[in-house]
Amino acid sequence: MRGTKGYEPRSSSSCAACKLLKRRCTPNCLFAPYFHSNECKKFAKVHKVFGASNVSKILIEVPEKQREDTVNSLAYEAEARLRDPVYGCIGAIALLQRKMMELQHDLDIAKDRLAHCRALAATATATTTATIPSVDSVTLPPFPEFSTCNDLSDIFCHGSSSQLSTRLETVDDFNQIPYIF
Repeated sequence: MRGTKGYEPRSSSSCAACKLLKRRCTPNCLFAPYFHSNECKKFAKVHKVFGASNVSKILIEVPEKQREDTVNSLAYEAEARLRDPVYGCIGAIALLQRKMMELQHDLDIAKDRLAHCRALAATATATTTATIPSVDSVTLPPFPEFSTCNDLSDIFCHGSSSQLSTRLETVDDFNQIPYIF
């Protein structure tokens, strides 16, 4: 057999598919490149879920460069189907989507809290700098002008209403007087 034309030498053992199906592994075995002799469990799971005949039909229909990915997908689906016979991969996908939605919700909450904390920090910083100005940036507003007169009783007792209203407007404007603790 070794001297036969077209025979490509491989390892002395059969592929995992031929071992499980108890048949002789031929040189042009469709399963050999994808189910190596040490991957018996992998093929057993795929065979249990899909059957060897269906797997061979799938592999024949798929272009050769995509067969490795196809076998990996079949193995994953078989593993998932054996773990969860009802939903298979869909159950795993639904679980991951639910987890992703929960994490997105948690992320949104964290972003809201961070924005709230930043706003509080900015307000606190603005309040701190407004109430306790640094020594370098202290600027005092202009001192309000008061009416000058010789006798204070003239303003309060006999002063004209225009003098009194000007004085009250000026004194009542507390925004011009700095408030320092």
